[in-house]
Amino acid sequence: METNELKQAREAYANGYYEMQLEVGLRFQDVATRVLYQRGIVVVGYASRRAQMDHGENMLGAEIKRDGQFRETGNLYIETAEKAHPNRVEYAPSGIYRGDNSWLLVIGDETTIWIFSTKYLRMLEDRYRHKTIATSRGFLIPLADADKYCIRRIDIEGGAP
Repeated sequence: METNELKQAREAYANGYYEMQLEVGLRFQDVATRVLYQRGIVVVGYASRRAQMDHGENMLGAEIKRDGQFRETGNLYIETAEKAHPNRVEYAPSGIYRGDNSWLLVIGDETTIWIFSTKYLRMLEDRYRHKTIATSRGFLIPLADADKYCIRRIDIEGGAP
């Protein structure tokens, strides 16, 4: 039997929601890489889908994720598995469990960014409440703990364009 959440996810997918979210995420990657570059951290992205699958998003080994809800929820959502399409049955490891060169997670929005060690987040995972939605699984880390456990928090003065 189809759940209401799964039905909504399928409708959203058909209406282009996921493509739109991908574009929002890519724009955030541009913001994050610019902010990191201004601090002397160079992120060189892989252009081809094949290189991204074989090696990771970029040569630095930073998984970059936008979380547009942490201000409302008071938590960062740390993804651990995903489905590329709501019709898929199985979730694939993602986020901090991607089988690539990722050793950092850069997460936030255009005003605040946290940098974490993926290895450390995997060790912390069992302390936090898990959440599953139609196409993603992960856990919620309260912002106070995010500040405590991150490698670095970056507040972008005036927000990024």
